[in-house]
Order: sequence, then structure tokens, then C-alpha cells
Amino acid sequence: MPNPRLASRYAKSLLDLAKERGQLESVYTDMQFLREVIRQSPDFNTMLKSPVVSSDKKQAVINAVTAGNIGELTLAFTKLLVAKGREGELVEIIPSFINQYKQLKGIHTVKLTTAAPVSEEVKSRIVAQVKQSGHMDQIELETSVNPDLIGGFVLQTGDKLVDASIAYELQEIGRQFDKNDFIYKIN
Repeated sequence: MPNPRLASRYAKSLLDLAKERGQLESVYTDMQFLREVIRQSPDFNTMLKSPVVSSDKKQAVINAVTAGNIGELTLAFTKLLVAKGREGELVEIIPSFINQYKQLKGIHTVKLTTAAPVSEEVKSRIVAQVKQSGHMDQIELETSVNPDLIGGFVLQTGDKLVDASIAYELQEIGRQFDKNDFIYKIN
């Protein structure tokens, strides 16, 4: 069962410890690595949450998967989670840590969804425009492709959403026809 408060607390503890030891950047890199491992291997995620697999075997698998790819502090953190029986929470702790790190560093995540892949030049122009209009210094651009948009783009920054897609425009036209805005109503 998801427990965002627990994940937030563990992430905050790891963040504070990493800051104290001057290893914040390396732990952030480790968390990104672990996020990719979990994203690419649903079996790894299932193993972490499984009550059937012993904690020793879970730690052995974590060690094998992360060997040479994560630092001592992150490895010690995973050992702590396994010892406390919280290894299944790693799936929630990782994004919580990454979000807290970005908050600490003032990094804003901007999500761009387009109907087709866009060039690096277009991405850099979008980032420049968002920086200028949103008064944001550091921006991390996440891009995705959704052919259902038909054309245009959807841009999300925090709680703001700009939908400039053709699919949205077609839906708006459909709503106007449903409301009969174009037909004179005779009573």
C-alpha cells in the first residue's frame, strides 16, 4: 500500500545525510540510476515488494544489480531499508528524493508533449521562452510524443498547463457545436 509520508521521511533523511557528507550530487545520480532500473525491470520492483523473497536474497539482488553503479551511502541506505523491511517503499522513496532534490536546487520540471519528435533547437527555444515568462532559472525539460495530439503541443510547468494541440482545438469546436453557439435559438 502506498505510503507517501513514509517515503518523504526516508527521502528527506537521505537528502540531509547526503548534504551533510557532501555527497548530494552522487546520491542524486544513484537515485536516477535506481529509478531507471525500476522503470526498466518490473520484476525487480515485484521482487522488492514480495513477502516470499527473504531479505538476504533481496539484498543480494540489489547488490548484484547496483554493483559499481551506486555509491557507498546509497548502498548503505538500501541495506537499511532491507533491514527495516522497507525495501518495497524504495519505489516511492526514489521519486520523493528526486523531487526534494529539485526543490532544494530550484530546478523546475517542464513537460512537453508533442505529436511528433521535436528538434533540439525547438527544445532550447521552448526552454528559453519558459525561463523568460516563468522567471525560472533552472529548467529540466521532459519530452514525450503522443500522436493523438494530431499536431501542436501540450506544455506543463508545475500546476500550469498550456494545451495548444489540434486535438484540443477540435474538442473545443465540438463543445461549441454541442452547445449550439452557432444556431440562433428561437423561443
